Amino acid sequence: MNRIASRTRIVLVFILVLSLGLGFFVGEFLTQSGDWISRPGSPHVYEAGQLNIGVVLDADGKILMDTREGKAYSTDTALNKAMIHWLGDRQGNIYAPALGNYVKEMLGYDPISGIYSYSEADSVARLTISAQVQKTAQEALSGYNGTVAVYNYRTGEILCAITTPNYDPDNVPENIRDGGVYDAPFWNRFTQAAYIPGSIYKTVTMAAVMEARPDLLEQTYTCTGRYDIEGDYLACETAHGTQTAKEAFRNSCNCAFAQIAQQLGGETLSRYVKKFGIHTAVEFDGITTAKGNYDAGDADIYLARSAIGQHLDQVNPCVFLTYMGAVARGGEGITPHLVEHISLGDETAYKAQPEVRERIMSRQTAQLLTEYMRATVTEKYGDWNFPGLNVCAKTGTAEVVTTQDGQEAAVKPNAMFAGFCQDDKYPLAFIICVEDAGYGSAVCIPIASRVLGACKSYLDG
Repeated sequence: MNRIASRTRIVLVFILVLSLGLGFFVGEFLTQSGDWISRPGSPHVYEAGQLNIGVVLDADGKILMDTREGKAYSTDTALNKAMIHWLGDRQGNIYAPALGNYVKEMLGYDPISGIYSYSEADSVARLTISAQVQKTAQEALSGYNGTVAVYNYRTGEILCAITTPNYDPDNVPENIRDGGVYDAPFWNRFTQAAYIPGSIYKTVTMAAVMEARPDLLEQTYTCTGRYDIEGDYLACETAHGTQTAKEAFRNSCNCAFAQIAQQLGGETLSRYVKKFGIHTAVEFDGITTAKGNYDAGDADIYLARSAIGQHLDQVNPCVFLTYMGAVARGGEGITPHLVEHISLGDETAYKAQPEVRERIMSRQTAQLLTEYMRATVTEKYGDWNFPGLNVCAKTGTAEVVTTQDGQEAAVKPNAMFAGFCQDDKYPLAFIICVEDAGYGSAVCIPIASRVLGACKSYLDG
């Protein structure tokens, strides 16, 4: 009798273990099977390491890529070059993480019926990018390395985001890995780069002043063309004389900003840089951007340089674009996105929803900074550069220092430009980063004029 009872207990233990194992497997299958089937290398999804799951369209329905029978790009060479950092290439040198993030939706997979998209309907992914705007950005940036991006700060839709250098995936250059004109062509500068920002960073310093020390806005600051600090100095190209804070912002006066930074203090400025999210990565569509950097240093000269976007300052273009969007929205940002809609026949597998971010500054600060940026365009850059648009912006000329044979060697500055349109009809925020190009105003404003003009035409329909 005892033997029977003992054997019964053993059988019950086996049954319990089997039940638990089966339950664990079913749970894992229901929750993880989509990841298993869509993993890189899955024959259901990839062919020769490349996605093979449907059609990709631009915002107007133009075919950008068709992977149903091998990877086929559009017939427009310029467009293919402009889109390569989002669609990838055949060799796998450039990966398209935004599309890879929605493999399950494009497959139409569920754990009960399995993969059904191929048997019932083709999968179609529609992006937010306008092919025409993207091509205009490609043409405007031609001959330079860098990035140009514009997004709708009301919806989060990316209208264009171009990285150069790039290449036609149907005609890969033989010298693609030799550097030169193809310096680092495989990485997406919009999401992966971190640039010294130069004077576009004065929008950050000024916002910190408006939040923490508004009394500094009432002072005047004298610029003789040079401001001495602890045996070192900051310089301006011209003596700006006595100016208000608003005038110093318009004039991009380094000497005035050095004085402002000393009164604001490194601890306060660091706190607001963190609050504004300037060096925090942005996540969207399965992409995590590069982070930025800020360090006020341990001396007044370093603090002064950090306040004007030099020293150890670095910003990621996508992160700074999102910051510009937050200012335009009254201090409350919105996350950008690239994939707008995924359908399987008549069924919707995915639909993007605007993702509002936490407030980074008061509405009053955002409105006042907008006023400063708008005045900079109307009184310095010229409204005529942006017909039909109320542009608020700040240029930057970022001094870059490299090391050659153990010695510091200055190179041509990076040209920077960031801002937004103060207009409900054209809710556009933008960022332009052009490497080794020179002055931000001379290089970037003509690019911005062409790209924003193309965005206006697109929104006008």
